Amino acid sequence: MQAKREFCTEIAVIGNIRHVNLVRLRGFCAEGSRRLLVYEYMNRSSLDRSLFGATGAPVLEWGERMEVALGAARGLAYLHTGCDQKIVHCDVKPENILLADGGQVKVSDFGLAKLMSPEHSAIFTTMRGTRGYLAPEWLSNAPISDRADVYSFGMVLLELVHGRKNRSTMTSSTMSGGTSGGDDDYFPMVALELHEQGRYLDLVDRRLEGRVSEAEVARAVRLALCCLHEDPAQRPSMAAVVRVLEGSVPPPEPRGDALGFLRLYGRGY
Repeated sequence: MQAKREFCTEIAVIGNIRHVNLVRLRGFCAEGSRRLLVYEYMNRSSLDRSLFGATGAPVLEWGERMEVALGAARGLAYLHTGCDQKIVHCDVKPENILLADGGQVKVSDFGLAKLMSPEHSAIFTTMRGTRGYLAPEWLSNAPISDRADVYSFGMVLLELVHGRKNRSTMTSSTMSGGTSGGDDDYFPMVALELHEQGRYLDLVDRRLEGRVSEAEVARAVRLALCCLHEDPAQRPSMAAVVRVLEGSVPPPEPRGDALGFLRLYGRGY
């Protein structure tokens, strides 16, 4: 009963959220052990279908990808700072970013979201989220804050650049000139290595056939890596992420010493 009361309380709060980049919750069910959420319809489905779609599917152009990143970032920033109670989404991934005609981008699926009281900067909670997008603090039983969402967003941003899942295997032909091209490469680690070499265009989805701006790719990669810093306090806020994606401020510089843990993560995939 306690779990049901908490679920209903949190859904009531989430149901009252209004933001152009957050999908509207139309209804829910909490009968017995069953939980059902009903959202508004988005006719282009989730980002993963457009980004990781089958061969021959229309390719998301670079500008579209950055609009998706900006829309999702704005939605998450609103959850973190625009509500009476801070909301940590806890499951940011392409499957939970919905698209519709007219360039609509909306973050969805608040089934794992947690509310935070204004006086709390972090909370302890049971592990929730999706493998490949989990921030390190989830695995060490450390307190969870909104910066866990920032980490997950960083992974999504790298996937928007590369056009493949962060944990998928890669072949030697994936990276032109590849210093890192083995089958077991973990893309975030490859992104860090090529960032350090200034080889940003080698990270871009090959389906785009060069239709990108190197300066914009560098900005996206640097921002994504900063979102992946192991220490949550070293990650930018989602509001700061929005400003970088809008181009109003330059991206921060990733710290290599704060990203070494990716090697350990990579071995796990």
